[in-house]
Amino acid sequence: MKKIEAIIRKSKFSDVKKALHDVEVNFFSYWDVTGVGNEKQGHVYRGISYSTAEIQRRYLSIVVNEDFVQTTIDAIIKSAATENVGDGKIFILPVDEAFRIRTGEKGKGSLN
Repeated sequence: MKKIEAIIRKSKFSDVKKALHDVEVNFFSYWDVTGVGNEKQGHVYRGISYSTAEIQRRYLSIVVNEDFVQTTIDAIIKSAATENVGDGKIFILPVDEAFRIRTGEKGKGSLN
């Protein structure tokens, strides 16, 4: 099992959620987060200058079986990419074990 952590633009969240459901990744958690990126210049929107030093993003946490790792990554990249700086990052971590609290089931079956 692997844990996939993705940091994406908030504006792309609905596209990513749909893409994950389309590849049958139906359970994940997410949070609104603020981070600091490499882009330091300010932007002007409708005559108002604002800083991009602190960036609002959405953080996704997804645990999948080994056979869904690449499918999940591909779905996130395809649906989250704008080809602009700040599209986000994906991190993959090992998961030693998982348990379903309701039944006590453990291992790969606990993720279904």
